[in-house]
Amino acid sequence: MPEGDSVYVAARKLDVLVGRTVTRGELRVPAHATADLSDHTVVGLDTHGKHLLTRFSDDLTLHTHMLMTGSWTVSRQGKWLPRDMMLDVRVLLRTAGPDGRDGPAAYGVTMPVVELIRTADEHTVIGHLGPDPLRADWDVDEAVRRMTAEPDRAVAAVILDQRCVAGFGNLWSNELCFLRGLNPWTPIGDVDVPALLRLGRKALRHSATVPGAYQVTTGNSRRGESHWVAGRKDKPCLRCGTPIRVVAEMPNDPERRRTWWCPHCQPGPDGPPQS
Repeated sequence: MPEGDSVYVAARKLDVLVGRTVTRGELRVPAHATADLSDHTVVGLDTHGKHLLTRFSDDLTLHTHMLMTGSWTVSRQGKWLPRDMMLDVRVLLRTAGPDGRDGPAAYGVTMPVVELIRTADEHTVIGHLGPDPLRADWDVDEAVRRMTAEPDRAVAAVILDQRCVAGFGNLWSNELCFLRGLNPWTPIGDVDVPALLRLGRKALRHSATVPGAYQVTTGNSRRGESHWVAGRKDKPCLRCGTPIRVVAEMPNDPERRRTWWCPHCQPGPDGPPQS
């Protein structure tokens, strides 16, 4: 699931482009079909939550967001992807090596959000986001303030709200609620938010930076045992054996994300409040 750690990992792969000149740079989306990034230099990459900012010379930034379908593929030898995959490429960045031969190449595949903006205008696409646990400027006090602004909101919905904290998606919302013993519909005003954020930051950083730990929340990477509740409908809880339950969506969630929980380990309502 593309979440903040997914984007961070992708950015570290794309770091191989930094300092290199683009020999072929295409944005295969209608809004920027005529844009040409050739002869621009990749000067850096930055992430904020699920947003990736690829910065180029001449005050240009490529803003991308994977949503649920996008991915990045990097070829260190500048090789082309298979023809059937090239049909889904929305961002093409090929670079030159120091010897003049093809250098690393990056391909944004089925990327839903592709925007070319001025670097000075990055605030227009990320300015609404809350603090990011993976950034050096992480501000836990501001995150707590934003998360507790509406004390009656369900904790799972608040974790998912990128305006409160940027980077936690549906996987982490479900897993963090389980690890803290919180029913997903517990009002955020009844939650120890600083403790929740300490755990969340530690887990997200571990997932993003430790080899083999990516989105493994149980410490066990075996198939079917890497998550406590997410994706485990009707399977026995790995802690108590109770069947995991699921509802189709969080209330007022436009992305209609599912919510999983263990009724024994996370006691409380059996689902979202009925309207």
